[in-house]
Amino acid sequence: MLSDSARLKAHWSLDPEVAYVNHGSFGACPKVVLAELHRMQRELEDEPGTFLCRKATDRLAAARESLGAFVGANPEDLAFVSNVTEALNAVLRAMRLNEGDELIVSNHEYNASRNVLDFVAERAKCHVVVVEIPFPIDGPNIVVERMREAITPRTRLALVDHVTSATGMVMPLKELVEMFHASGVAVLVDGAHAPGMIPVDIETLAPEYYAANCHKWICSPKGAGFLYVRRDLQHEVRPAVISHGANCGLEGNARFREEFEWMGTRDITPWLAVPVALEFMGTVLPGGWDEVRARNHALVVEARNLLVETLNITPPCPDAMLGSLAALHLPEIKDLKPSVATSALGLDPIQEALFHDHKIEVPVLVCPDSGGRIFRVSAQLYNTIDDYARLAKALQQYINA
Repeated sequence: MLSDSARLKAHWSLDPEVAYVNHGSFGACPKVVLAELHRMQRELEDEPGTFLCRKATDRLAAARESLGAFVGANPEDLAFVSNVTEALNAVLRAMRLNEGDELIVSNHEYNASRNVLDFVAERAKCHVVVVEIPFPIDGPNIVVERMREAITPRTRLALVDHVTSATGMVMPLKELVEMFHASGVAVLVDGAHAPGMIPVDIETLAPEYYAANCHKWICSPKGAGFLYVRRDLQHEVRPAVISHGANCGLEGNARFREEFEWMGTRDITPWLAVPVALEFMGTVLPGGWDEVRARNHALVVEARNLLVETLNITPPCPDAMLGSLAALHLPEIKDLKPSVATSALGLDPIQEALFHDHKIEVPVLVCPDSGGRIFRVSAQLYNTIDDYARLAKALQQYINA
């Protein structure tokens, strides 16, 4: 009989030789979800006209209904996109900014998101105000105070993480939205890591815009994300690709969805597989999604404690600011220096050494506060504490060499 951990891991097709503690970067799709994706792709290729022209509208509506219930949003106000980067581009590039306007973002923002913010600001002759959030940090109140200090009469928009990518911290989003709104500042949420990691209720949070991925913690196929736009703003937000939706005859939120979901021929099956992922992940444990989130949180806290003790390092944020990600400062390793990136996804030599020498997949990143190196571990149902013990042992070898 399989152990509980072996039973859970068997739901994924991950390489059994690799300690995969990097779910946060690209996710990992369970076998049952992949099977449904491939079934729908075969159906699409068997009769493309029927799949895309006759059935797609109703199937997309059903998928949005399932997703909306999970993230606390009216499905009429959601549009499927490929990923958060696409969604943020649409919102930011559609904004009508004036010269001298200010856009707030933290120094923890994901590089791709920051790039589009900088692009838009340069084009409109705006100013990007970067709020320095320390890491280590004592608690979420520091985030709120630093953000508050950055607001001026010129502030138009704040781009705010729900969960920071590199450092894995859960931001006090409700307090931040309320604070910005009190000053008349719109909020665009980068929720890439939130759905499936922590409870999400968009209508309660009430930002103007919320973008998120489904392929990370919901475990859908790659190519599935969503954009929420408050209904009164939907007419202003247009996708980067203008297609049939521009003169489809639909109005309001129907046109908003049509423009984003039909940009020409594309494979929509990752979006249609989102309900399958939600159902599977919500039933794989007796306690449903609540137990999934609690189990992953408990495991990442245990993993961080093990790494902290083994490597003699200090945890940089409270346990309460963790979801299913945890970042730690990497002790100096003299023989493996950071390299110059040779591509947009250039990998640190330590990350490469850990993979090639020890079969451990873990990201090594630049700390947004100090510029030093950090490493980030993820916890998903297929992980066990042995994965992190293996990482700790491998890092010890480099540190003590």
